[in-house]
Amino acid sequence: MKILPLIIAPNPILKQISKPVEKIDEALHQFMKDMVGTMYSEHGIGLASVQVGVLKRILVIDIDYKISDHHHHNHDHENCGGIHVTNANPRYFINPEIIQSSKECSSYDEGCLSFPGAKSEVVRPAKVKVKYLDFYGKEQVDEMSGLLATCIQHEIDHLDGITFVDHISKVKRDMIINRMKKLKKS
Repeated sequence: MKILPLIIAPNPILKQISKPVEKIDEALHQFMKDMVGTMYSEHGIGLASVQVGVLKRILVIDIDYKISDHHHHNHDHENCGGIHVTNANPRYFINPEIIQSSKECSSYDEGCLSFPGAKSEVVRPAKVKVKYLDFYGKEQVDEMSGLLATCIQHEIDHLDGITFVDHISKVKRDMIINRMKKLKKS
């Protein structure tokens, strides 16, 4: 597993639309595992491939894991990246699409690995039905609610060139973007 470098806003790649995955092979499997490792190492709960510079419709999510602070492990730390995760349940989504959304909405104080330190309240549908290919290329359709529904919508937005700041007021968005520009300069 290798930790992939994150794309940080306002990098223009984050506004590009990702292309569908056409071939699922061992290289793609390894890339998705690297995405999960990167997500864990950055303490995120979701990661879209565009956030590591790959414009393919791939995302990973794990909303339940915990990082262990136990420092004594009986394995080679080079292979784990120094991140020790418990309760891991990574989910892999290839070519995901929302096929149904509830009229009922919920709000969540969202953050984003591509916007370090930034958060804002975002309103989204409370429930969604998502069609996707799993890790092995098998088609799945799942209904999601709560944090999982928020997370999948956030990550699918990334694949469409939309970031969470596109869902908030212009004033808040400008404040966050200006903070990201200052962060990039320093």
